[in-house]
Amino acid sequence: MMSDMDHNGHIALSSASGRWVVLTTVLGSGMALLDGTVVNVALPRLGRDLGADMAGLQWTVNAYTLTLAGLILLGGSLGDRYGRRRVFLIGVAWFAAASALCGLARNIEVLVAARALQGVGGALLTPGSLAIIQASFARADRPRAVGAWSGFGGVAAAVGPLLGGWLVGSVGWRWVFWINVPIAALVIATAVRHVPETRDASAAGRFDVLGAVVAALALAALTYGLIETGRGLIAVAAGLALMAAFAALEVRRSREGGRVGALVPVQVFRSRVFTSVNVVTLIMYAAMGVVFFLLVLQLQVSAGFSPIAAGSSMLPVTLLMLLLSAPAGELAKRIGPRLPMTVGILLAAAGFVVMSRIGPGSSYLADVLPGVVLFGLGIACAVAPLTATVLAAVEDRHAGVASGVNNAVARSGGLLAVAAVPPLVGLTGAAYASASGFTAGFHQAMLICAVMMAIAALIAFLAIRGDVLGEPEPERHLHCDVDAPPLEHRDTA
Repeated sequence: MMSDMDHNGHIALSSASGRWVVLTTVLGSGMALLDGTVVNVALPRLGRDLGADMAGLQWTVNAYTLTLAGLILLGGSLGDRYGRRRVFLIGVAWFAAASALCGLARNIEVLVAARALQGVGGALLTPGSLAIIQASFARADRPRAVGAWSGFGGVAAAVGPLLGGWLVGSVGWRWVFWINVPIAALVIATAVRHVPETRDASAAGRFDVLGAVVAALALAALTYGLIETGRGLIAVAAGLALMAAFAALEVRRSREGGRVGALVPVQVFRSRVFTSVNVVTLIMYAAMGVVFFLLVLQLQVSAGFSPIAAGSSMLPVTLLMLLLSAPAGELAKRIGPRLPMTVGILLAAAGFVVMSRIGPGSSYLADVLPGVVLFGLGIACAVAPLTATVLAAVEDRHAGVASGVNNAVARSGGLLAVAAVPPLVGLTGAAYASASGFTAGFHQAMLICAVMMAIAALIAFLAIRGDVLGEPEPERHLHCDVDAPPLEHRDTA
C-alpha cells in the first residue's frame, strides 16, 4: 500500500489500494443505505404479520433513522479522534448484530427497538466511510472518488427495493435484515486488509455526550409529535425547545473551548457554501425520504404490483446512478457544482410530478417508468456534486465532522418528513389497507415533495457560487509591494 501513496500519505484513485478503499467504503455505507430502502418493500407483509398500523410502519422506518441521525455527529467525532477505520469497523459489526435481532422480532415493538439499535451501528459506520475517502485520497482525486462512492452507494439504495421484493416473495421479510450479516463479514475482511487508518491529530478534550443526547431527544420528540397527530403538540414544542438548547450548547462550547469539545464546531458554518449546501440537503432528502417510503407502498397497495415488481420499478435509478454519478462529480469539478446540482434537483422534482399519476390500474411503462427515470437522472446529477462540495467547504481535519453534519442533516430531513407528510395527507391508521384512500394521499404527497425539491434547487442556484472543488490557489506573498507567486530559489553558482 505504501507504494501507492504520494509524499503526503494520500492514495491515488487509480491505484489498487485506491480501488480497495472505494470498494470497502461503498460496501459498508451501501449496507446501511440498502437497509434504509429494502425495508420499505417489506412493510405491507411485516405489518400484516406483526399486526401493525400505519404508525407502526412509520416507526419501523423512523426508529432506525432516529438513532442514526441523532448519533451520527458523535460517530464522526469518534472516528476523527480514535481512528476512522476503527470506528467504521465497530459500526459494521454492531449493525450486523442488530440486523440479526430485527430478523428475530416477534412483534412490532421488538422490531422497532431492534431498528433503533441498527441506527446506532449506522451512526458509527456511515460518517466513517466518507471521511475515510476524504482523508485517504489526493485532493485532485477526491471529487471522482466521492462520485464513485455516491454512485455505487446510490446503487445500493436503489437495489434495496428490488432485493427486498425478491426476499419478501421468496424466503420471507425476515431475510431483509439477515442479509446484512454476510455483507458485514465481507466489509470487515476487506477493511482490515486494505483500508489505511486516519485520524485528526489535533483532536483534544472530552466528547460532547450531553450534546448528542439532547440532539437525539429533540429528534425523538419531534418525530413522535409529528406521527401522533392530534396529541403530539406538546412533544413538538418540547422537540423545538430541545433543538434550540442544542444549538445554544454547541455555540457556547465552540466559543469557550475547554475539556469538552463541541459536537458541532460552529466554525464550520462560517462557510456560506457549507451552510447553504446543508440547507439544500435537508430539503432534498426530506422529499426523497417520503418518496422512498410511499412509492413502493403505493405500487403494492393501489397499483397491485407484487413485492418484487414494486422493487424492480427502481432499477432505472440503479443504472443511472451507476453510470452518471462519477461523471457528475468530474463535471462539477470542471464547471463548479451549482449548475449540476440545480438541474439535477429540478429533474427529480419533475419526476415526482409524473409519479403523482400512479394509481389503480397504472402500468409500469406508461405511468411509473417516466417518473422513475427523471428522478434517477436528477439524483445522479445532484448527489455527487452536493457531497463533494460539502466536504470541500471545510478543512481536511474536519472531514469527519463535515460528513457527520451532512449525514445528520440528510437523515433528519428524511426522518421528520416521513413522520409529518403521511399524516398531513391523511395516511394514518389502516390507510395502507385501502387502495382508494392511499392513492389520494399519495398524489398529494408527491406534489408536496416536488415543491420541496423546487425550493432546494432555488437555494442551490442562489447560494452556491464559485468553484469550491478546484485546486486551491498557491499561497501568494508581497515582495517589494509586487503581488507575485512565492519566490523560487535559484542556484546561481
